[in-house]
Amino acid sequence: MTPSVNPAPGETRICPHCKATILRSAPACPACHHFLRFEAVKGDHKAPPSFEPLRIEGTIRGPIPEKAAEYSVLVAVRNDLGEEIARQVVDVGSLSPSETRTFSVWVEVYVPENVSPAAQARPSAA
Repeated sequence: MTPSVNPAPGETRICPHCKATILRSAPACPACHHFLRFEAVKGDHKAPPSFEPLRIEGTIRGPIPEKAAEYSVLVAVRNDLGEEIARQVVDVGSLSPSETRTFSVWVEVYVPENVSPAAQARPSAA
């Protein structure tokens, strides 16, 4: 696939470092934090303007004092009709009775500067 100068909103690619699916407009991978485009390392290293409309953090402990417990971390995304469009198991693991785990989930919204007006009119394929 040839690189897009002005990618459509929601267009994705694979990070060459960690193989995560990321936005084509991202100058750095949000998963592994490696820079992906030359202009990302020039100047002050700032990411594109963004905001976080959702951030959740919580801690769990083993529920039964004398037994280990197992957990699965899942993420699901639904569209405006309530239809599930993505679902992924992010991690699985176990907790001994004395262990805790803290989980953080957030959504970052980017408004790429290099998106053409024609590309903005197209719906996302995500």
